[in-house]
Amino acid sequence: MRVVADTNTIVSGFLWGGLPAEVLAAAAAKRVALFSSPALIAELEDVLAREKFFLRIARVGSTAAELINGYRALAQLVRTAEIAPISRDPDDDQVLACALAADAHIIVTRDRDLRSLDPFHAIRILPAREALAFIAEARR
Repeated sequence: MRVVADTNTIVSGFLWGGLPAEVLAAAAAKRVALFSSPALIAELEDVLAREKFFLRIARVGSTAAELINGYRALAQLVRTAEIAPISRDPDDDQVLACALAADAHIIVTRDRDLRSLDPFHAIRILPAREALAFIAEARR
């Protein structure tokens, strides 16, 4: 199963755990192949550098650099092609471009605008709970 996780999923998984962390754990356990792109990694770096996350990052006993390096170790990098704007948010278009380049089966996100595009070129766009159920079902 080929998966692209939106930045909100990565941040939630690293800093709060829960179902987004289970998606990351599935990648760490090689139950899914996680993909990213240089643009998505740059977005993660930007988000984790925001002051509002400083305390939370410290509470999980990490640094932004350690979290980013951990993500890089989990995800396979793909080179994306530019796509025509689809979403209201150009960052969402980067997620879609990554999913196309990775030939992904699922995009995991809680972003409603992005989820409203489900399915996108046969790629399911699901919140973490539904994505985990989809992954479990596909493994049967």
